[in-house]
Amino acid sequence: MIELHAAGVTIEVPGPAGALERRVVLEPLTCVLAERRIAVIGANGSGKSTLARLVNGLRPPTTGRVTTCGLDVVADGARVRSLVGFVFTDPDAQLVMPTALEDVSLSLRRTVPDRREREARAREALERFGLGDRAHSPVHALSGGQKQLLALAGVLATEPRVLVADEPTTLLDLRWRRVVDDLLDEVPAQVLHVTHDLEAATRADRVLVVDEGRVVADGPAADAVAAYRDLMAVRGGGAPPAPGRTPSGSTVPGTRCCTGRPPGSSSGSWPRSASSSWSSAVPGPPSPPWPWWSPRAASPGCRGARRPPAWHR
Repeated sequence: MIELHAAGVTIEVPGPAGALERRVVLEPLTCVLAERRIAVIGANGSGKSTLARLVNGLRPPTTGRVTTCGLDVVADGARVRSLVGFVFTDPDAQLVMPTALEDVSLSLRRTVPDRREREARAREALERFGLGDRAHSPVHALSGGQKQLLALAGVLATEPRVLVADEPTTLLDLRWRRVVDDLLDEVPAQVLHVTHDLEAATRADRVLVVDEGRVVADGPAADAVAAYRDLMAVRGGGAPPAPGRTPSGSTVPGTRCCTGRPPGSSSGSWPRSASSSWSSAVPGPPSPPWPWWSPRAASPGCRGARRPPAWHR
């Protein structure tokens, strides 16, 4: 489970006169993320990746604190990173060894000290991801989709409890995009999926919409994605929302916009419990290849959007 407690990120950038100016990248956010699959969507530069990087301390918060699996991402950073797998947009950013087998073996070096056992585990991971016949292939000779599968194989071989995937399909064609999306549906770890693929986002248990450093909508996938489409329609100068709809995440039926729960609902009506096992929540083989892990029951959602988006003011 991921918990943000008034967590925000502010950076300093050179101003017009050369003096440093403070810029808010992510406004203070209080949020409990307990569902098995969560999608984060938003425009470029909205703060999605910053939010994702808070989960394992790649980007430490400048205000508040973040805990993942009950551990503070700053104070217990090394332990957190051993429990959280992170997949980047460009697999070349994390594939560092000459061959596929060597790259997965490197991921297991800390947890599997015996070389023979480590190599056997790496081969199993490659077989699981359909890369068994590529064990000794040079990494640079793999296709883009195969590289992304290799990156996932290396991360998931360590059996993380949380997997953060930061736009893992952006550089892939339709075929490999579907392969990776299906894979993210099947892994037993909790998944935080940052994506521009709205079709993939609708498969999530919960979707957060990030805009200008704020979570402006948060709720079931269909409602949150609809809120994001309305937001983009207004931003792009397109047609206004249909009668009865509004681009404000705070009033889209079914979304919470960081207020805790949908308007008019009880605290227990949404989000639903995420405590069901992987085998009952996601179609798949009865015996998953990784240890089972299910987040605890979901808690009330995010708080942090202190004002409506600019286009709604």
